[in-house]
Formats: sequence, C-alpha cells, structure tokens
Amino acid sequence: MATARQWRRWGSALSKGGSQRYASNYVPRTAAASAGGANQSNFKPSAAQPRSAAQDASFTPAAKPTTESSSVSASSAAPSSEASEIQRAASEIDWSQGYEGIGHRPFNAEASRILSQALDKDDIEIKPDGLLYLPEIKYRRILNRAFGPGGWGMVPRGDLEIGQGIVARDWALVCLGRFVSTARGEQEFFRPSGVSTATEGAKSNALMRCCKDLGVASELWDPRFIRQFKAKHCVEVWASGSDGKKRKLWRRKDDGPLEYPYKETGLVR
Repeated sequence: MATARQWRRWGSALSKGGSQRYASNYVPRTAAASAGGANQSNFKPSAAQPRSAAQDASFTPAAKPTTESSSVSASSAAPSSEASEIQRAASEIDWSQGYEGIGHRPFNAEASRILSQALDKDDIEIKPDGLLYLPEIKYRRILNRAFGPGGWGMVPRGDLEIGQGIVARDWALVCLGRFVSTARGEQEFFRPSGVSTATEGAKSNALMRCCKDLGVASELWDPRFIRQFKAKHCVEVWASGSDGKKRKLWRRKDDGPLEYPYKETGLVR
C-alpha cells in the first residue's frame, strides 16, 4: 500500500505534466497580438473579409421600387404609334412635293358619311352668271366636322404667281397626315392693295377644287342637279350694270333684288 508521502509525490508529478501539456497550447493575448502585428489597424474582422469569385457571381443586389421613374421611362421608350407617325411625318415628309398616304386606305365611316353628305339647299348660292357654288367657309366647316379642327390643312405647292389683275398658286390638301389632292387656286384683283385678299381667295378656290376628290359638294358638278336646282330655287332677271347695259342675270327666288353694281328691272319671261 502506498504511503501518504508516495501519494503526494505522484500527485505532484501528474500536476506538473498536465500543466506542461496544456501550457504548450496556450497563447496569451499579448502574444497573439504580436504574431498578427503590433499595429491594430491591420486587424480585419471576418465580416469584412473579401468575397470569393463564386460569391460575387451569384450576388444580385435588391432592386429598389421606383414606380415613378419606371413609368416615365416606359412611356418615353414606347411612344404611341400615332405620335411616332406624326413625328416621322414632321421630320421626313416635304408636303410641298410629297404624296405620302395617297390612296393608302379609306377614311373611317363617320368621316366618309360627313364628306359625302348631301348639301342643305339653303347653303347653296348662285352667282349672277348662273354658276352654283358653296361658300368657302362651309367647305371648312365640313372638313372640321369630318377630321376635327387641326386634322387637315392646305400646303402651298409652289410660288405665288401674280399676273395682270389675277393671282394663282398651287395648293395641296392634307388630312390626318395623308395627302388627298392638289389643285390650282385663282383670284382676280383690281388694284395692288388687293393682292393679299386675292391670295387668300386663291387658297379658298384651291380648297374647293381639292374637296371634289373627297366627294364634298359633288352635286354642284352634276349637270342634272344644276338644272333641277335652278328651275326650282332660282330665277333669271333683267338687270343693268354700272355701264348701263341690260343683261340676263340669276339670283335665288328667296333672295331680294340684285344689289350694286346691278339694278334689277324685271323677270325674264
């Protein structure tokens, strides 16, 4: 049996060996700091360590909701087809020479109905020489009803020609960005100060002629309609002009006697 002295010797040896074994794995804080470098600014926590290439490749940043900016960019990136067509027409088409859209497709049913509608008999006028006509403002009203104000326009196709007492110019009618027709307008003038007014009259004369291709007031070029209208709504009268000569002239039955420079003297029998 071991004595008390032997037990104390064995315990001391065991204690000494265990301390040496554990002491070999122990590194004090000061030693760890020395091994990493005395400057603590070189220390980087694990959260800030650089990412691997695989991690960077698989990383996708979260998209922030930007409703307003995305809607604006979408609207600017995809403009309407109508806006694109208008922009292209404004930048590419020279209406003084081009024929863009002629005969491409018919206008819609409502516009076609308005353009081909029969004239109101009260709108038709007759000149003293017997020529039936529709006042130019009523052509404009028909076009406004069919295409809307701003949906049509007249484009000059050449320079203004000023002759002896007459002006003339070629014009094109464009409706909804499409060429419709071209015609020459003419108007007389009697003094140099009347050229501006005659120029506007020539434009209206060209508009009237262009509208024939749309079927507007087509009755006025129909010989049978002309004869029937004059027989029913007009009357031929005798009148003398400023030169004193007597001649046959026309007016509507529901109008009063002819005005200056004519003086009506009676009906033609």
